[in-house]
Amino acid sequence: MSTSSTSAAEFRPRRSVLYMPSSNERALEKAKTLAVDALILDLEDAVAPDAKAQARLNAAAAITSGEYGAKELTIRINGTGTQWHAADIAAAAAAGPDAIVVPKVDTADQVRGLVTALEWAGAPEHTKLWAMIESPYAILHAEEIAAASERLTVLVMGTNDLVKELYADHVPGRTNLVTSLQLAVLAARATGKVILDGVYNDVKDVDGYLAEVAQGRDFGFDGKTIIHPGQIDGANAGFAPSAEAVENARGLIEVWEANAGAGVVTYHGKMVENLHVESARRTLSIAEAIAALA
Repeated sequence: MSTSSTSAAEFRPRRSVLYMPSSNERALEKAKTLAVDALILDLEDAVAPDAKAQARLNAAAAITSGEYGAKELTIRINGTGTQWHAADIAAAAAAGPDAIVVPKVDTADQVRGLVTALEWAGAPEHTKLWAMIESPYAILHAEEIAAASERLTVLVMGTNDLVKELYADHVPGRTNLVTSLQLAVLAARATGKVILDGVYNDVKDVDGYLAEVAQGRDFGFDGKTIIHPGQIDGANAGFAPSAEAVENARGLIEVWEANAGAGVVTYHGKMVENLHVESARRTLSIAEAIAALA
């Protein structure tokens, strides 16, 4: 979502988005205290088949508990065509989370079908759709997917499945995924959607994880999906404007506004144009929204 013209109240930080298996009640309780921007209460990969029904109940109870503060709460359901999909849609719609996350979304028609299913199930208007992009076909049609519905607000990279389907390996620097990641970001920006980077699997490799956070931010992602509480701080810091960036943004805007009508405006020796002012305002809106979470 572009924030160049939105206020801090409208922008929602999604620096850190933690997958949480809904079958694990102890983990769900712990999640209430974590400094994470959003939770994906998982009914899919992290939940064994014989635990699906209980996980569904646990996720719905968490959503309706009112005990997670300002965290954005979402439910990842099982994919279209699975035996659990219909029951997941019904339960998630009734619980009314901030969003329903759907894996393996490959086409615009699939998005439209999911939106119709949410409407038929009675999902409240505030419950949005997040689509996981995790196949070569989805990458090549990411713009169509993202533009298919206003109810779809976030794209989520499923890099583990993408690597598998590319017959590739997980390598440092993700050089084999650069094209896919950039195409997905382009699709999100072209359609005004938020986009979240995929997970980093080695929770003990702190340096590798932080490098990937920095890479994701450089690519233009809005935040990172994570699999362990130990990864929260790195994502929160990596996808937040630095103190220096906030100070520079304020200074640039002050100079621009103080010299309204001037032919040329400079800040720290560099020419300032309207596009620089828009970027500075975006930086401030993000910083203000993050501060509001504290």
